Amino acid sequence: MWIRGALSTALAAGLLIAAARPAGAQIYEMVGTRAQGMGGAFVAVADDATATWWNPAGLATGAYFNAVLERGQMTEPGEAVPGGPAWRGDTNAFAIVFPALGLSYYRLRISEIAPVASTGDAGPDRQEEGAAAVSLRSLATSEFGASVGQSLGNHLVIGSTLKLVRGGLVRSTGTATGDPLDAARDLPVSMETEADLDLGAMASFGRARVGLALKHVREPEFGDGANRIVLRRQARAGVAFLARGSLTVAVDADLSTTSTAFGEARHVAAGAEAWLLQRRIGLRGGVSANTVGETSTSTSAGVSLAARSGFFLDGALTIGSDRSREGWNVGFRLTF
Repeated sequence: MWIRGALSTALAAGLLIAAARPAGAQIYEMVGTRAQGMGGAFVAVADDATATWWNPAGLATGAYFNAVLERGQMTEPGEAVPGGPAWRGDTNAFAIVFPALGLSYYRLRISEIAPVASTGDAGPDRQEEGAAAVSLRSLATSEFGASVGQSLGNHLVIGSTLKLVRGGLVRSTGTATGDPLDAARDLPVSMETEADLDLGAMASFGRARVGLALKHVREPEFGDGANRIVLRRQARAGVAFLARGSLTVAVDADLSTTSTAFGEARHVAAGAEAWLLQRRIGLRGGVSANTVGETSTSTSAGVSLAARSGFFLDGALTIGSDRSREGWNVGFRLTF
């Protein structure tokens, strides 16, 4: 018993210590159609196969079998000015979960643009004489993960995801003609492979849950010189309440900051999910805000339709002001 207590204490301490460390360039909200529909409040929910991304301790809380196939895109700001700053993330995801075991593949491409000094000489990548020069930056990662969960007593589950990450960063200079984010996305990236680890914990007390998650424990590093990138540790906490009538309400908060084209970001999110007509239709809504610097808020909505028992089509949409994130996510989910 004292061993279980020591393990849970050590995990919680590690999560809290890591919260003070800066994060990398991938925000949590980039993955998960249900999560995006709830505004990103999912760390204490995490009851489908995307628990392999959000919180591996959630493996023990969902259905016996769950598989998801998803694609999504997120842009900030929604109405980007040609010269930036702006970023866009493209996501492809596949995950499958058996009892206490999950296998996952996530491919992300994060493209950024930022203004550079005014120029009539934008360098070798110049496209138009006198056009405003922009800095192009693109991060590509592919993550292959195996997740496991373990119950410690009646109330606590801990989980981990051991993964191989192929990643790379490329920088260039272009002009603000056409869509610079497309130009950044199309830059060739040299990839390297590193091992990494995610950790998670989930505590349940009746209908209430508390979740903690820590990504990129080993802080994998790729490239060198100007193209060097380190995926910094990211910590996130959440609480969820499973009300009667198939209603879930959740709140999340980043415990660390993430570097983006706009500087540091730290998000708080709140959302809800309700199931209707004997779980044939699921409705979601949520809101997310960046608490660093000038506050920007985005609103999300999502829906699930059961094509037949256990087969779901999921969709989510995020909108906001001109300076906020906008995005979409679609997916197919199988569960039983």
